[in-house]
Amino acid sequence: MADFHQNGNIATLHNLRAASSEAMTHELTNFARTRRISLILPSLYSELEADALANIVDELAQVPYLHRIIIGLDRANRDQYRHALEYFSRLPQDHVVIWNDSPRQKAIMARLEAMGLNPAEPGKGKNVWTCMGYLMACQDSAVMAIHDCDIVTYHRDMLARLVYPVTNPNFPYQLSKGFYPRIGGGKLNGRVTRLLVSPLLIALQKVIGTRDYIDYLRSFRYPLSGEFAMRTTVLPDLRIPSDWGLEIGVLSEAWRNLAKKSVCQVEISDAYDHKHQELSPEDAAAGLNRMSTDICKAIFRKLAADGTVFTPNVFRTLKATYYRSALDLLESYYNDAAMNGLSIDRHKEEQTIELFAENIMRAGDTFLTHPSETPFIATWSRVHAADPDLMRDMLMAVAADHDEVTGGRRPG
Repeated sequence: MADFHQNGNIATLHNLRAASSEAMTHELTNFARTRRISLILPSLYSELEADALANIVDELAQVPYLHRIIIGLDRANRDQYRHALEYFSRLPQDHVVIWNDSPRQKAIMARLEAMGLNPAEPGKGKNVWTCMGYLMACQDSAVMAIHDCDIVTYHRDMLARLVYPVTNPNFPYQLSKGFYPRIGGGKLNGRVTRLLVSPLLIALQKVIGTRDYIDYLRSFRYPLSGEFAMRTTVLPDLRIPSDWGLEIGVLSEAWRNLAKKSVCQVEISDAYDHKHQELSPEDAAAGLNRMSTDICKAIFRKLAADGTVFTPNVFRTLKATYYRSALDLLESYYNDAAMNGLSIDRHKEEQTIELFAENIMRAGDTFLTHPSETPFIATWSRVHAADPDLMRDMLMAVAADHDEVTGGRRPG
C-alpha cells in the first residue's frame, strides 16, 4: 500500500500488520545474494552500558541477510575499545568496530587536515562519514542502512522494512527514510519535529513564498528520524554535515542528487522510543538547544543555495511567523494527545517554542555573519581524488587496531 503524503513529492510506504515479516526477511535474503546489505551503527562508548544497545545487538544477531555491520565507536580509550570488540563479538555476521579515537585513526585525520579536508568537529556526522568511507573502501555492498544505537523499542523487523524499498530490484528507490509515531511513556514525543521543523517550514512558506525544497521537506512525516537506507552508488558524492543537521543534510543531498521518484519514506514501526535529549536552555552548545540551531542553519543554507535571499528583516519576520504557527500547532497537538489518552505539558512546550524562536534568530545571525561557513565534510569522491591511498590505508588502520588488541583473532 502506498500513497503520496501532503503535496506528493515522495512515495510513502506503509507497514501493514497483515504483512508477514518472515516473508519479507525471506525475500531480503534472496535479494542479498546479488545486492549485499551493510549496516552502519554510529555509537558512543556510553551506549554500550545501556540496555537499548544490548537488545539491538541481540536482534541483529538474528538477521540473516546482513553482509556486514560497521560500528563506529566514539569517545573510547584503548580498554573500552577492547571491551567493545568483546561486546559485539556475539554478532554472527562479518562485523568491524572502527575505533575513531585510536592513534592510527587520528593519523588518518591528520592527513586529511593537511589537505584541508578534515571534518570540522567530532560527533555523529563525522562518525557516519568515516563508516561510509570504510564501507566504500570495502567495495562489496550494494545497499547501506543506518540507525541509531539508543532505540529502546528496537526489533529486527524495523531494519527489514527500512532496507526493503532500496534492496528490491523491482523498486526505483535509491533512498529510504524511516518514519513512525513518536509516542512513549504516555506522552507525545518528537519535540524538535513538532515544535520546530513543522511550524518553521509553514512560516518559511508564508515569509519567502512557495519553494519546491520546502514542499519536499514537508512531505516527510518524520524528517529528523535517524533511520535511513540507500544504494551505495549514492555515497561517493554525498555531503555529510558535521553538526546536528545530519538528517536534514542527507535529505537535502537526496533532493539535490536524486529524482523525486527515487526517494521514499517507509513506516518501520508503530511503537518507537529512544533516549531523549535534554532541552539544555542554559547551554546553547548542548542538547536540543544546539540541535535546533544547527537544523535551522542547515535549512537556511540550502534555501540560500537555491537562490533565496535572506536579510535581518526576513529573519525577524520569520521568527514572529514561526512563533504564531508553532502555537497554533501546539493547540492541535494538545487536542490530539487528549483524544488518545496521552499527556502534553503545555507550559514546557511553550517554553520550548520560545527557545526555538530565539534560536531561529541565532541561526539567522550566524548565517549572515559567517556566510562562508561550510560545515559539510568533504565528499569521499574529493578525498579519493586528493589522496587515492587514504581509503585503503583506513582499512589497514582498522585491521591493525583490531589485531593489536586481540592478537589477530578475527570477529564473526
